[in-house]
Amino acid sequence: MSNSIQAIRGMNDQLPGELACWQQLEQTAAEVFRLFGYREIRLPVVEKTELFARSIGQSTDIVEKEMYTFQDRNGDQLSLRPEGTAGVVRAMLQHGLLHNAIQRVWYAGAMFRHERPQKGRYRQFHQIGVEAYGMSEADLDVEIISMTSQLWKQLGLSGVALEINTLGTAESRKTYRSALVEYYQANRESLDEDSLRRLDKNPLRILDSKNDAVIELNKKAPDILEYLDNDSKEHFQRVQVLLDKLAISFTRNPKLVRGLDYYGRTVFEWTTDKLGAQSAICGGGRYDALVEKLGGKPVPAAGFAIGMERLIELLKIEQLCQPEKRQDIYIVQTSDTALELGLSMAMEFRDAGFSVTGNIGDTSFKSQLKKANKSNARLALIIGDNELQTNSITVKLLDDGTQLTVSRDNLLAETSKYLANME
Repeated sequence: MSNSIQAIRGMNDQLPGELACWQQLEQTAAEVFRLFGYREIRLPVVEKTELFARSIGQSTDIVEKEMYTFQDRNGDQLSLRPEGTAGVVRAMLQHGLLHNAIQRVWYAGAMFRHERPQKGRYRQFHQIGVEAYGMSEADLDVEIISMTSQLWKQLGLSGVALEINTLGTAESRKTYRSALVEYYQANRESLDEDSLRRLDKNPLRILDSKNDAVIELNKKAPDILEYLDNDSKEHFQRVQVLLDKLAISFTRNPKLVRGLDYYGRTVFEWTTDKLGAQSAICGGGRYDALVEKLGGKPVPAAGFAIGMERLIELLKIEQLCQPEKRQDIYIVQTSDTALELGLSMAMEFRDAGFSVTGNIGDTSFKSQLKKANKSNARLALIIGDNELQTNSITVKLLDDGTQLTVSRDNLLAETSKYLANME
């Protein structure tokens, strides 16, 4: 209808029949994370705006342009979460979970950014993320990277490549920042408006520019490796050695800086060439200073986030999405007495782990059979007057129309065999 209310642009419905791939990803990820010893955490969708301004960075595009921010009835400034890490840190601090403790957690859910909607990039989008706290060693960086590698393996995914870089410590970034500013100032004529705006506030973000002229300029930009402190050099070298030991292929991308201010030392992205401009499906790294930045004592931390929409699109392209699981049984009954028996049978089969749908309402036998065929169930169990009189059930295999008569007493055992043979 022309006057009906529509979904907000960039915020999409997820309809029955479209969610099998989502559920496949969620279940596979949860199992991989369990194998690595990570536990689930669930967080509010709304947080204080200050949380994201302090963690992500006041000068980032996310905070400046993209957050959904509003004032509630108490006058508090609130925002829909644009990412998950800040909320996890807030929860860790609020509940005292970082006091002399190592924490490994994961989360999943909707995030919100007011961006221009395009394929794989929406205003309400979904992430699966992992966070680990209390470990400063490069071994942790490799653990979380290997976790993503294991996830791709479990999903059967092959069309992804790992890029890594290091951002060093805050001190080395400060020296590097000065070198970058000097370089860009000497080449201001090649900078676009967005890069000029970032020049004073966050020049490292210019390295991530998508402008052709700036991309060309960045090819000769200073490399952060030349400005790293010794500890950061050793840390990054250790990451590379361990990745080689695990046979996880990677390339170093000196322009990889990630979009959030809290990153330091190791950063990484998994990318694909099959999704057009939106090439990154997963990104993460270290953020050892974030806990202190949000009011806690210094605690080293690392993690990553997966863009679910992009990853699912890639799974579809590579034809790795499993089909929606079929309904097992549809019950057809032709009288009130048959309905009562059908209800009892349905509960018996559900108790045994089978999915069952029964006909609702006064519907003709012919119409019920049509509904059974449309239901995509494997079997129809037919209860008519003859079945009631003979204490039997007619079992119809809906794929080929074969019908069998089965004693009511043996129904569960016999039907289980038929369904097992259809797997």
